[in-house]
Amino acid sequence: MGSDAGRRRRLPGLRRLRTAAPRLSQFALEHLLLLPLGAAIALVWVHVDPERYFQFRYAASFLVNDVAMVFFFALMTKEVVEATAPGGVLHSWRRALLPIAGAIGATIVPALMHVRAVAALDEPMLAAGWPIPFAVDIAFGYLVARIIFRRHPAIPFFILLAIASNALGFGALALAQATGGLNLAGGVMLLVIAMSIAGGLRRAGVKNFWAYLLTAGALSWFALFWSGLHPALALVPIVPFLPHGARDPGFLVEADPRATDTLSRFEIWWRYPAQVALFFFGLVNAGVPIGAYEAGAWGLPIAVLVGKPIGLVIASGAAVLAGLRLPGNIGWRELTVVGFVAAIGFSVGLFFCAVLLPPGQLRSEMSMGVLLSLAGAPLAVVSAMLLGVGRFARQDTRHS
Repeated sequence: MGSDAGRRRRLPGLRRLRTAAPRLSQFALEHLLLLPLGAAIALVWVHVDPERYFQFRYAASFLVNDVAMVFFFALMTKEVVEATAPGGVLHSWRRALLPIAGAIGATIVPALMHVRAVAALDEPMLAAGWPIPFAVDIAFGYLVARIIFRRHPAIPFFILLAIASNALGFGALALAQATGGLNLAGGVMLLVIAMSIAGGLRRAGVKNFWAYLLTAGALSWFALFWSGLHPALALVPIVPFLPHGARDPGFLVEADPRATDTLSRFEIWWRYPAQVALFFFGLVNAGVPIGAYEAGAWGLPIAVLVGKPIGLVIASGAAVLAGLRLPGNIGWRELTVVGFVAAIGFSVGLFFCAVLLPPGQLRSEMSMGVLLSLAGAPLAVVSAMLLGVGRFARQDTRHS
């Protein structure tokens, strides 16, 4: 009898555990907690057992960074496509072009500041890394933006800003001519063909997203890989061709399981695999050993943490004066916070370092500077608190 009573007492606890576990996993997926979890494990692992960590990183880096992350960036592009649809927060070209105009200021200003900062720090050779301040980590930045803004027009604004900044960064890499490995002409030609295929599929009324992925998407991936650019962005120019609803359902609104349009079916299929990819993204990329802080390492974080918000606000203000429009509920305070979020270079910045600089002291200093740019995350949160935006907005201004 006693054992039966004890079993009955344990059963409610087991039932609660079985009920809570799926809810906890769902919460982790919905709030992108797998990304910082992977990053935290990587930071511990690289200092506890660096040899095994780098063996794992070497084996998994290509599959994670160049293949799995394709689908996360595709889902980010999907949000931009819907935000620019009729009724979306970035609808009309005057609003859609504003983040692109802002990206010009958010890249040029910190690049110029970087050159001046490393000269002032008596490390003039690091000026060769001037394209690195262009980099914006979309994955980590998206996580920080979600934490601050929840569901807000600032998030698609940031995503489009980040895509434009990285595109400008790849152009800057070509101008820097650091290596002979870039084949932009051939890659652009293949990319145009891939987009033409996607356009042809859409005109033919093809609704199965696999047809787009396996033809235009695969060719776009090869075009970027062959060019020496980051193939994880392969679906960014292809996703806009996927047939989708005529109106924006609302940013970060999960697609209706009954939806039949191609873009919604793509989101439903890849939503959770992309979140798992984020875990491995953090695990593969965040394991950077904390080494000695050379003076030159501070040039990059100073440039991006100061220059990104300033450059974004100035360029956006000039664009508005020229006739472009800010999305609703976005003003200079939100732009300032977005500027700090965009200061996070991380994985894209490390990629730019590898392309620009040979292994050695200069690359080590620049890589440490990229790691220090993660300070943009707490600065974004603090600035949001001080300026009263996003989740920190005062009740009387939250819906104004």
